[in-house]
Amino acid sequence: MIPARGGASISRLASVKAAFLPASQVLSPSVAFGRVAETLAIAVAGGIALGLVGMPAGWLSGSILAVAGASLAGRHMMMPTWLMRTIYVLIGISLGAVVTPETLHGMAAYPLSIAVLIAAMAVIGVAGAYYLQVVHGWDKISAYLASAPGGMSQVIVLAAEVGADLRAVAIVQTMRVVIIAVGLPAGLTLFGLVNTAARRSVGGPFELSQFGELAVLIALSTAMALVAHRLRFPGGLLFGAMLTSAALHGSGVVHALMPWWATNTAQIALGAVTGSRFANTPLTLLVRFIAAAFGSFAVSVAIVAVFAVALINLVSVHLAEVMIAFAPGSVDAMMLLALALNLDPVYVGAHHLTRIFLVSMAMPLFARHSVRRQEIFVDEDKPPLKEPQLEE
Repeated sequence: MIPARGGASISRLASVKAAFLPASQVLSPSVAFGRVAETLAIAVAGGIALGLVGMPAGWLSGSILAVAGASLAGRHMMMPTWLMRTIYVLIGISLGAVVTPETLHGMAAYPLSIAVLIAAMAVIGVAGAYYLQVVHGWDKISAYLASAPGGMSQVIVLAAEVGADLRAVAIVQTMRVVIIAVGLPAGLTLFGLVNTAARRSVGGPFELSQFGELAVLIALSTAMALVAHRLRFPGGLLFGAMLTSAALHGSGVVHALMPWWATNTAQIALGAVTGSRFANTPLTLLVRFIAAAFGSFAVSVAIVAVFAVALINLVSVHLAEVMIAFAPGSVDAMMLLALALNLDPVYVGAHHLTRIFLVSMAMPLFARHSVRRQEIFVDEDKPPLKEPQLEE
């Protein structure tokens, strides 16, 4: 039950922290260290298993699956708060590096296609959330975050901060990435269109000559992340760092990238944070989450197909380019497929950049609006909101 007035935000923040650090206040340092070490070890094993074989978003998805499996098996998984906050900043810096002057120019070069994409993503978000609320009985915030067509890392961070059902959101978002990661390349490979030997990961090599740029990038992004966090912007640590990194890279001021090993490590750690939330999840509830994930994905595929067909009839574009540009998968994976198929990387990159930033900007604003309405609703002594049917 959310207490009235000023205590609402404090109570919610405390509950989120408690969910991530169960019983950490009463654990001895040695026991807490052991549990964190075990969590990270399992996360590393899972992330490496899928990351090294080239699975798109494999470092994150593999870590989530491994730690979630351990949590479901009864192991005590936990992550310290300071490490979680560091992870958010590192991921934000890496995501912002997707923006380049070329992709910004590409957004202006394809106005109609970009407009169709924006419309499609908006419809997917609304329709997917409606499906999850009506068919599966989800609460509004969790439903909208789970149905977001992209930005899995950002959505997971935001879900943790606003008190959404993180297990449910993580499962639906992970299934989206995995289905696209496996299904789309497999389908294209079946027709001999993909170079299966190609591999790509987020981040880049560490070059000593760019150390100064990298230091400036990290310092400015961290400073803005702290400002956004201080202002209580939802997901402020991640989004503040991401927007700063995007501005620096998109303007051409900075060209340095976060080292690939740092970015992959951050993804693994974020997977550990998410996977640890699967503790005490009954099998029946897990099955319901997976069913919701497939249903939500089916809704999004149907909507994308309609908009893609409409776009092809309006403008002369390559079918494969539209498929990859509109697919709500990880940016690095979709760019890899574009390059492997010898398609226009600027066209594909511009669309995915638009999609990710549309989700990244819309979701925090929606979450903040929903949380405020929820607080006002309780403050006015009206009946409390219906408890989400996801928790048992």
